[in-house]
This record gives sequence, C-alpha cells and structure tokens, in this order.
Amino acid sequence: MPEPKVVKWGILATGGIAETFTKDLTVDPKTRGVTSIKHEIAAAASSSSISRADDFLKKVGAPSSAKAYGSYQELVNDKDVDIIYVATPHSHHYQNARLCLEAGKNVLCEKAFTVNEPQLRKLVEIAKAKNLFLMEAVWTRYFPLSIYVREQITSGRIGTVYRTVADLSMADDPQNKYGPDGNKHRMVNVDLAGGALLDLGIYALTWVFQTLYHTLPEGDRKAPSVLSTMVKYEPTGADESTAMLLTFPRDAKKGGPMHGIATTGLRTSINPDNKGTAGPCVRVYGDKGEIQIFPPTFRPTKTKVILADGTVEDKVWEQPGPGKGSGWTNGFGGTMQAEGEGQGMFWEADEAAMAVVEGRKEGRFEGLEESCVIMGVMDEVRNQNGLVYPEKIESLEYPLEF
Repeated sequence: MPEPKVVKWGILATGGIAETFTKDLTVDPKTRGVTSIKHEIAAAASSSSISRADDFLKKVGAPSSAKAYGSYQELVNDKDVDIIYVATPHSHHYQNARLCLEAGKNVLCEKAFTVNEPQLRKLVEIAKAKNLFLMEAVWTRYFPLSIYVREQITSGRIGTVYRTVADLSMADDPQNKYGPDGNKHRMVNVDLAGGALLDLGIYALTWVFQTLYHTLPEGDRKAPSVLSTMVKYEPTGADESTAMLLTFPRDAKKGGPMHGIATTGLRTSINPDNKGTAGPCVRVYGDKGEIQIFPPTFRPTKTKVILADGTVEDKVWEQPGPGKGSGWTNGFGGTMQAEGEGQGMFWEADEAAMAVVEGRKEGRFEGLEESCVIMGVMDEVRNQNGLVYPEKIESLEYPLEF
C-alpha cells in the first residue's frame, strides 16, 4: 500500500471553531478508514499577536515544527503551507479568503462562505483563474450519515421526493446569554454579519439543498424561488428568527416541483433536552416513505428510514476518533464529546486534502455553483426582509481593513 500523501495546513484565526477543527486534524485518518492522505498542521496565524498563535498551536497539540504568525499575510506567504482553513467571522471571509487566493493558496473557508453571493462569485472567479481549490466548510455534508441519506434518495428507496423540512434553532436567549456587552456578540452583531440566518440557518438550508437539489442530476439543478419571513432582534437589527419556503423546479415527468422548508431561530430549540426526545430535526418526504434525521442538525448521529411497506430502519452513526482511554477530547461552544470521539470536522478536511492531492478544484458533495446558489437564497431572504449589513462587509472592494 502506498504511503499517504501529507497535506500541510495553515490555520487562519485562532478562535473556538479554529481550535475544534485543528484538534480534529490531529486524529489519525486511519481511525475512519482513510489511508490516502495524512494531515499536518504547518502553521497558524492570529491577527492580534504571535504569542496567541503560539498558544493556540500548543493547545491543539500541533507538532513542534508548526510555525506561529502574528499576521495573516505572513501565513499566506509561507511556502510550506498547502491549504489554508479560514476561521474568522462571516463578515471577514471575503477579505481573508481572497488574501489566501491572491497569494496562491488553496482554501477551505468556514460557513457561511461570504456575506453575499457577489462576494462568493468573485472568489470563485479568482480561484478558477489561479487554478486553486476552494470549498465551503459545511462539515455536515461530508458525514457518512449525510452520504447515506443522499443515497437513500438517489436509489429511489423512498420513492419520488417532494418535500424536506429542516430546522436549527438554539434557544440562546440573547439578552441574558451574551452578557453585558451582548450586542457585540458575533451572533447578533450586524458588523460581524450576525444573526440566525448565516450562522444557524445555513445548516437548515444545507439539509434542504443536499436532499432536494444535490440529489438531482447536475443538468437538472435549478435555483429555487424563495418566500420568507423574519423577526429582528431589536437591539441590533440582526435576525433572531427566520423561516424560508423554497420551491425547487423539477420536470413534471420526474415529479414536478419540490418544497423545502428551512427554519432557524435564537429563542427556541429543536433539541431542548439535548437527547433528541423532541424528535427529528430534518424530515425528507417521498411517496414511498420518509427519512428522519435526529438532532443536533449540524452534527446528527441517528437516522430513521420509514417505508410505506412497514419497514423501519434505525441507524446510529458514531463519530470515530482516538478512542476511550486516550485522554483526548474535542467539542465546541462548551459542549465536549465523549472521550476519544472526534467532533467530525475531519471528514471535510479529508475531502479538501484529497482534492488537493488529486488536483480537484472543488468539493464533491457541494460544488462551488451550489454554494453560490445557496448564498443567493440567503441574499433574497435578507432582501425580502430588509436585513442589510454595513456597506464595508458587503463590499467587493479589496483589500479593506476592518
């Protein structure tokens, strides 16, 4: 068996999501049956100080050879880095991802990809011109669970699919949870493109798109029409609750149009007891059965297929990792997984690394055009409800200092 190809990662930003992703990079891919590639943390950069980057590398268990940088420019100039993971807030994605691309670096960029579709179209244009890999880090798409769900649809097992309903709501109680300076918190701060839509709603949209759009033959995929409604968080004007009804065109001979219903909010929860007792967070309806996906929407580990003939198939999807007794843990937002169990962000890292090795320029399970269409849907939702972010973070101008 050939030796795995080593892909060297640079981490741009050192916040919570960067820590979770980078810790998952340290998990041996063989623990999840991946033998063609191996991840190496080559460098990390903090925009505030080199010491913060150094502390980050030590905290995530990076090798001693990993370099710490006190600026993003130094990171993108590092010739040893093959691909950069962009982990800044949505508001900064366009500027930061473009910095990487302009420097000739492949990019895996956190969701939501950018603040608007024109920004993403520009990044795609640059990536194609420079022959670089570019992918949105919608980690859920790359879970074996998600692949299984899509296979149930494309195989015809639940018949012709007509509707998907998906929700991600987190019951954050913004007035109390975010503290005395809460209006500056990234979840509600419009200067950081805050609000439920771009941070949480993207997951509900991900399930709608990967079951109704991505499962169609590529030539049959068309952007949906959009109807939406929104409740604003009064102190800042960000959205605290958003509901979207998407109608996907489909040839009448293949079943006709499909509906996707995606909802998100800050004050309620799809999973109030954190045990899945409330039921599924996603339901995919076909004329021969349905697929249920159980919460959390972003990291589901349980599915149920229910068929019209009486068949019921429950499956539990455990996340691999170093295993019990390893002393290793990972998690996000104050929630830790069981000892030795990965968060699951390594699946998207595997896809990105394999693409770099194979010479592919986009992900297999969400291509760049699909990412653009989803950004366009969120643009339309904001337009219908008068949600506008500051001109600086909506701008295509580059470079800009925030």
